[in-house]
Amino acid sequence: MLGERWTLLILRDALEGMTRFGSFQESLGIAPDVLTDRLNTLVEYEVMRREAYQEPGRRTRYEYELTEAGKQLHVIIGGLQQWGDANLPWPEGPTALRQTRGTSKPLHVGFVDEDGREVPLDEVDTVHFNDYPNR
Repeated sequence: MLGERWTLLILRDALEGMTRFGSFQESLGIAPDVLTDRLNTLVEYEVMRREAYQEPGRRTRYEYELTEAGKQLHVIIGGLQQWGDANLPWPEGPTALRQTRGTSKPLHVGFVDEDGREVPLDEVDTVHFNDYPNR
């Protein structure tokens, strides 16, 4: 689902507050049928929810809002942007900056232990589920 073309870009825009079909389409230049398919998939997997709205004198339309599961993808999108900015930088500078709300202190994505301390990448081990006994 996340690997489908356009999905990560839709999620990026949603994380920046975009909710309406027309806004996604305008931002991304995506064909309406493809956008409909991707939004339906995100709704099906409960990453987004569809909410009806109606402007006076217009037909009912839908907004697409991130669910809690969708909001958790902010770390993934942020990590991908952080990696791109570090390894494939644009001449104009970073694509996005993340800051602490209220203080504007810069943020970055990393591994954090249960005590809230960041763990350097060379100290991170991955244990696969099939390596656990009794599994």
